[in-house]
Amino acid sequence: MLGLPAILLMMPGFYAESQAARPGNGQGPDYRFSVDVNPVVLNATVRDRQGGFAADLSEQDFAVYEDGVPQHIRLFQHDDIPVTVGLVVDHSGSMRPRLRDVTAAARSFVQFSNSEDQMFVVNFNETVSMGLPETTRFSNDSAALGNAIWRSPAFGETALYDALVKALARLQEGHWDKKVLLVISDGGDNASAHTLAEILKTGERSGTLVYTIGIFEPDDPDKNPAVLKRLALESGGEAFFPAESGDVVAVCERIARDIRSQYTLGYVSNTASRAGYHTVRVVARGTGNRQLVVRTRSGYFDTRDVSK
Repeated sequence: MLGLPAILLMMPGFYAESQAARPGNGQGPDYRFSVDVNPVVLNATVRDRQGGFAADLSEQDFAVYEDGVPQHIRLFQHDDIPVTVGLVVDHSGSMRPRLRDVTAAARSFVQFSNSEDQMFVVNFNETVSMGLPETTRFSNDSAALGNAIWRSPAFGETALYDALVKALARLQEGHWDKKVLLVISDGGDNASAHTLAEILKTGERSGTLVYTIGIFEPDDPDKNPAVLKRLALESGGEAFFPAESGDVVAVCERIARDIRSQYTLGYVSNTASRAGYHTVRVVARGTGNRQLVVRTRSGYFDTRDVSK
């Protein structure tokens, strides 16, 4: 469900149980494996009231609740781990005068990211295309990724949701467990075959963090900042709306630092009935019991058949 096998296997209580079956063809026992737990992994950004990163917390400083019920934290990490990142960039007609600033921002994002990150570019207007050459699935080269954005012309309408479907699929080809999308758009969509509901469900099941940067004029009839906020909020990411397109560089640098400063928390849900949506809340306290602001995803769907 969460797309984090390497991390999950580190969690006490997450296990595969082997059982010897009755002898079959005489060539030795057969084995069957079953998973009897529901592991949940959260990426959490923690800031103080002044907006600075709280970088010195321990496991004991956190509390996790699912549907209001306290959970036992079984995994705790605070490392700068490499991630797989998709840069999803709007190339509709309204973006033409802003494309130079967006390209510079993408290059800055790469430079402030982990040098082992895997990145790719999805460009979209009414059609969707991969920015890197077909033979290059991922790159961490800022010039190559910047060119992948800059070379694509800006014109036409907007198929944001179709672009997100393609980006979520490409994320699964990356070998890093942590997945992130950085979406630069006005949030509007007037050309997609897919829907926002599909995107939210697919993103949630994959555990993908989504950061959005809304760029538009105040009188832009196609803008939809509510979509950008929802994509970010439900995934545990953050939405930004810079006043000027030139401010996008600073925003991208902040997002890169955010990704590298997160805590990873894992627990095995102790809720008996698992079907449906479950809310998640994380609380953190620092020195002197000062309360901190925690941002993580708001919940998850469990689609397992609990009748078995």
